[in-house]
Amino acid sequence: MLTIRQNLLETIHGGKPDRFVNQYEFLNMVFGADPIGRQFNFAMPGSEAVIAWGVTYRWLEGQPGGFPVHDAEHKVIKDIRRWKEVVHPPKTIFPAADWEAGQKMYEAVDRKEYFATAMVAPGIFENCHHMMGIDDCLLNLAEEPELMHELIRVVTDYELGYAEQVCKYLKPDAVFHHDDWGSHISSFMSPGMFDEFFLEPYKAVYGYYKSHGVELIVHHSDSYAANLVPEMIEMGIDVFQGCVDTNNVPELIKKYGGKISFMGDLNNGILDKADWSREEVAALVEKVCRTNGKHYFIPCLTAGGPGSTFPGVYEAVTEEINRMSRELF
Repeated sequence: MLTIRQNLLETIHGGKPDRFVNQYEFLNMVFGADPIGRQFNFAMPGSEAVIAWGVTYRWLEGQPGGFPVHDAEHKVIKDIRRWKEVVHPPKTIFPAADWEAGQKMYEAVDRKEYFATAMVAPGIFENCHHMMGIDDCLLNLAEEPELMHELIRVVTDYELGYAEQVCKYLKPDAVFHHDDWGSHISSFMSPGMFDEFFLEPYKAVYGYYKSHGVELIVHHSDSYAANLVPEMIEMGIDVFQGCVDTNNVPELIKKYGGKISFMGDLNNGILDKADWSREEVAALVEKVCRTNGKHYFIPCLTAGGPGSTFPGVYEAVTEEINRMSRELF
């Protein structure tokens, strides 16, 4: 029997996996390991918090996560022409002693079985719109491109500084990087606009990780982003996590399998709900496993991390994937 890590590699390289990769099982995400990330004190359910970029996050009871607050009082960037006055990137340089506890956490990961994984969130696009609101961000991309290029450069430089320190001290095997690039029905911008603003920054960031020992780049965007898959490949992404059903995952696998793999197709909006049922979970898991096949596909809920909003859903999906492995392998 292959290890979890071996089975993942066989799956994404078109080899001989002996079962489905089961959701997030291959990523050992080491939380709280680095002093840079500890600056991001995100809100917990029912609370509000301000993170290192100055963005206020509020997590309302009953919601699946915290969201940035964009009323007139809380926006960090109220006028893109004055962004330099209000944007202050978090620090990335800390004493070596501040990394020692995290180094021990990474050393404790069984790397024969799992990928020791650094999680990065929010991403470059999200950082921009979290500071000003997504409507202002998209308008500014169209109306103030030079200023947005300047802001994106600052955010990218921060990410590169973060990558440098993480690779120096923690040496992860994988990076799990968040940045939602669309709604459920469309990307937030055309591929042409995406290329203009975000392709080169991500090539720089992901290229740095890859050139400094990171084997696997998993990018989370629980959205429609099928039209951006060529960009993902060019960036060096190995796994597009969060690919909801509107992407037509079987078609993506047929078209791009071997260049990139797809993790998802079990839409949280369909399965992760208060009145969920085991029968509905079983039916959808069976459908996507049979349809998408054994290569270049990882069945998974589309949310950006292991777990579910409603208790029991994630575990039920895990059990049903195991059932399909027994039936199809």
